[in-house]
Amino acid sequence: MFVNLFKTTARSVLTFIILFSAFTTYAAQPQVAHDIKNKLVVEAFVDGVVKQAMQNTHTQSGVVVVMKDGELVLSKGYGYADIDKQKPVNPKTSLFRAGSISKLFTWVAVMQLVEQGTLDLDIDVNQYLNTFKVKDSWPGRPITMRHIMTHTTGLEDALFGFLVINDIEKSLPLAQSLKEYQPARVNPPGEHTAYNNWSTALAGLIVANISGLSFYDYIQKNIFDPLGMKKATFAEPIPKELIANLAKAYNYQGGRYVEMDFEIFKNFTPAATLSVSGEDIALFAKALLNDGANDNGRILQGETLKQMLSQGFSHDDRVTGLGLGFFKRPYGAKNFNNFGHDGATTLYHSHLGMSQQESLMIFSSFSGGDSRRIRDDLQSAFYKAFYPKESITLIPPADFFQRSAKYAATYHSWRSNFTQLESIIRPLTAITITPLQDNTLLIGADRYVEIETNLFQQLDGTKKVAFQESSDGVITGFVYDGSGMVQYYPAAFYETYDFLFYFIACAMLIFIGTLLWVIYQWKLIKLSCQIEKRALLSPAIVASSNILFFIMIYIVFNDYGNALVFEVPTFLKFSLIFPLLTCIATAYQIYQTFKVWQLNLGQSIIVRIHHSIVSITALLIVCFYNYWNFIGFSYFG
Repeated sequence: MFVNLFKTTARSVLTFIILFSAFTTYAAQPQVAHDIKNKLVVEAFVDGVVKQAMQNTHTQSGVVVVMKDGELVLSKGYGYADIDKQKPVNPKTSLFRAGSISKLFTWVAVMQLVEQGTLDLDIDVNQYLNTFKVKDSWPGRPITMRHIMTHTTGLEDALFGFLVINDIEKSLPLAQSLKEYQPARVNPPGEHTAYNNWSTALAGLIVANISGLSFYDYIQKNIFDPLGMKKATFAEPIPKELIANLAKAYNYQGGRYVEMDFEIFKNFTPAATLSVSGEDIALFAKALLNDGANDNGRILQGETLKQMLSQGFSHDDRVTGLGLGFFKRPYGAKNFNNFGHDGATTLYHSHLGMSQQESLMIFSSFSGGDSRRIRDDLQSAFYKAFYPKESITLIPPADFFQRSAKYAATYHSWRSNFTQLESIIRPLTAITITPLQDNTLLIGADRYVEIETNLFQQLDGTKKVAFQESSDGVITGFVYDGSGMVQYYPAAFYETYDFLFYFIACAMLIFIGTLLWVIYQWKLIKLSCQIEKRALLSPAIVASSNILFFIMIYIVFNDYGNALVFEVPTFLKFSLIFPLLTCIATAYQIYQTFKVWQLNLGQSIIVRIHHSIVSITALLIVCFYNYWNFIGFSYFG
């Protein structure tokens, strides 16, 4: 007993010394890489990032697996897979929801069919669809599988009411869900990157159509079984033989941990439903690091894998773009060539990063709490510590501010919605770019320095941003280095949050003032003739309908929040009646305004001018409703 106690204490002390040394060395000499082959160093470093962060954020489960040269350097679970049973996370057996890391299995399946000669990356995907077709919004420019794998389909994003469901009975067969929830094509294919779940699910349907197997059976037979992955599944709900292995997700509410419902993505299985253990994902990664095969079997030929990593899409070759399905990240020193994918559900956040040059893999997944922050912090700290970039002192060009105006704008992501009511989210997720007097560019919260034409680097870091410019010198967009799956475009002034805030605030002041005026003048209005009474009450009608709608919308977003992903609430559906009513009320108000001027109604010209102001405001609000898709019931679900 005392021997074991001594060993445990000695190990803890040694771990602390290594951890302290690692962090002090990193702070003093940021370019000195830690020893990735030293298991104690790796464990101490990861523990130092993860343990305290999990405690601070009330995150109850996580797993980290690091593999170097085909050997596991670290395979460790953190926290509990089941709090009630005090069951610790086991990296061999505990299943985590991998989110969009699922897509890598879909892309491998696609390329297996390419190897067999049954699928062509460069022909219209409609040739592989049986029960429905992708709408031909851009005649002569069809969507191909290459567009799907590089997220350049031109499809808008959508999620309200259908992406995640909380009742398995609401799930649909894959083909039916893709048909019912087909997003609009807002750009021609091949021009702009916009990450898209629907198109990935479409790729999975095509795999099923060509192979004659269900997507689940295809992945099991052609990827899981050959690689020996026994703790992995795309099925929802999780099969009985694996359900006990799930690392449950908990949120900290009211001073205790509350188990959250199992998230169901079954309508889009190929894009998001993978549940997998840390060591099983290592089996998959080992094949990707070893020309398509691990010790158990082969899933791709080496040349095919090379094609997936070397081909793809980039808006600017000076920054890291996309492979065929793989995210490519600018982590590590020159020639590190990180590739992989991140994954997120509403409860789980995961990272899978690999480097063939270094024969390295790191996989992490955390659930509940602030799991996104832990994933991102570990991801960033790990690569900086073990594969640091060379630091460069940046000096802003002395004349940059004089020519910086063309970059100044509010930018929206092409990964947005444009035809449904959720398009209103765009202004809330915008990025503002502002030139500064010190010859730097403020992008979001970070300052960037021009290092080449239309290429900028973070002043106190290594991030880069590349701008796209038209032939006539107008900036058309930008991408972050390593986030090439999403391009940003300069938004019109009327799409910006500031404009909308002040526009709506002014409109509400006018409408509220109108109601107060009607209340104040109510006795006089009652004594007016019928024609004048209708005219004087008309502004109150249009004002009331608009005020009620904005109150309802505020309640929807404030009270329902993330629940909008699961379903469109009845209260929101009811509130959408009011924009239709305001259209009628606005038409009536404009008619009454003509009457007011024509018949000189009201006590003074001030009344008639106010009537006109209300009409103009109401008409502008109708334009607002129309632009942001509030007129009509524009949503899925």
